[in-house]
Amino acid sequence: MSKYKSVVMIGATGAVGSEALKVLTQMGSVKRVTVLGRRHLDGVGSKKVEQHIVDLFDPETYQTFLPGHTTAICTLGVGEPSKASKEQFTKIDKDVPLQFATFCKAAGVEHFQLLSSIGASSKSRSFFLRSKGELEDGLENLAFEHLSLFHPSMILTPKNRYGLSQAVVLAVWPLLGSILFGPMRKLRGIKVADLGAAIARNVVSSGTGTEWLEWDDFVGSRTPSVQRG
Repeated sequence: MSKYKSVVMIGATGAVGSEALKVLTQMGSVKRVTVLGRRHLDGVGSKKVEQHIVDLFDPETYQTFLPGHTTAICTLGVGEPSKASKEQFTKIDKDVPLQFATFCKAAGVEHFQLLSSIGASSKSRSFFLRSKGELEDGLENLAFEHLSLFHPSMILTPKNRYGLSQAVVLAVWPLLGSILFGPMRKLRGIKVADLGAAIARNVVSSGTGTEWLEWDDFVGSRTPSVQRG
């Protein structure tokens, strides 16, 4: 892989994606970041960043922007899955990312990074986790040189964005960290800034094959487990 990285992103307007973008612009090894989305991001002063207004449901609007990038990042997702229909959720959280990845692979992207979820499995009884797992299976079938699947539990944002239910979670979940040990550590909440930074830093990792990253990886306390192949 190239020493210097060029990154193409979808989902950069979201909480995690925006944090990842901040860190990417500060990394000397990242020479260019192309952001694709339905609107421009305000306050992005870095000359590294190129923004393009596209229709993520229509690859013809963005496929010409993909060649020349070493890495792709997808942090796209429905903010409140419980408020979306199954059809809406599937389209945004599974179909669009897989389509984006397919065109990235065709354009020569070597490393694909996905913001997924702890418990993602195509065999799960949960519609949410099964959809995430089916997406991951599809990405593995594309055979990227390097595939990074980020599996956070609860993502902790500085502000309550979705009402009472999130307010309760933001108040209670950080307290659980003191009782989640061993195999349960992966269920600890992660601050959105820390997760975004972990995704950005992983752009320069030298692994191959598929890796699944969890809480310990996000806080930097161990080396990601990578399946070679």
